[in-house]
Amino acid sequence: MEKTYRILIVEDDKSISDLLCMNLSVAGYHCDAAEDGKQAVQMIHGNSYDLAILDIMLPEIDGFALYEHMSTKGIPVIYLSAKTDIQSKVKGLRIGAEDYLTKPFEVLELLVRVEKVLKRNECSQNVYRMDNVAIHEKEHMVLLDGNPVELKPMEYSLLLMLVRHPNMVFSREQLLQEVWGDRYFGETRTVDNHIAILRKKLNWSEKIVTVHRVGYKLEVR
Repeated sequence: MEKTYRILIVEDDKSISDLLCMNLSVAGYHCDAAEDGKQAVQMIHGNSYDLAILDIMLPEIDGFALYEHMSTKGIPVIYLSAKTDIQSKVKGLRIGAEDYLTKPFEVLELLVRVEKVLKRNECSQNVYRMDNVAIHEKEHMVLLDGNPVELKPMEYSLLLMLVRHPNMVFSREQLLQEVWGDRYFGETRTVDNHIAILRKKLNWSEKIVTVHRVGYKLEVR
């Protein structure tokens, strides 16, 4: 299943925000919109995003100050601003933004740049995001609402198996074979116990679905 990227638009001009959301949604992205910096901060603490597109001249918290909040959550940033002066562009890129576009802008150009930033960050980070859970495979780190979740090695391996194959049904025997390997001779009840732990630690009681008389799947809509 192809991953659906989640993008946060922070723009106080509703017409521009609606235009961005409409075009990004048509391109296959899931979009949320915030109209000021304070609302954006609240949203990133309750959700996981693959990218943020930020205006600079925002109410409450401006786009430059907002970058620090995005950075702590590991969210790459593209600035989209009416500020065309070179000093603003340099500042935006120096503090760590992936790109900087000026208004007025061409939607097609923005879409191409969004695609490139997402691909670049996906290759470098290899991060799986499911709602408010982010799994950083390279760092062996799992975050729930931005907070670390402690998983034992087999719990983590089982989680990776599920997130790499969303909506695929696995039997208990398949999970034992793939996660625990040929040398494990225990009962399939071990899988049930580890599934129960993942459900509790990640609040995934409804996301990890029991398939009657078969096994389990990670349900992603």
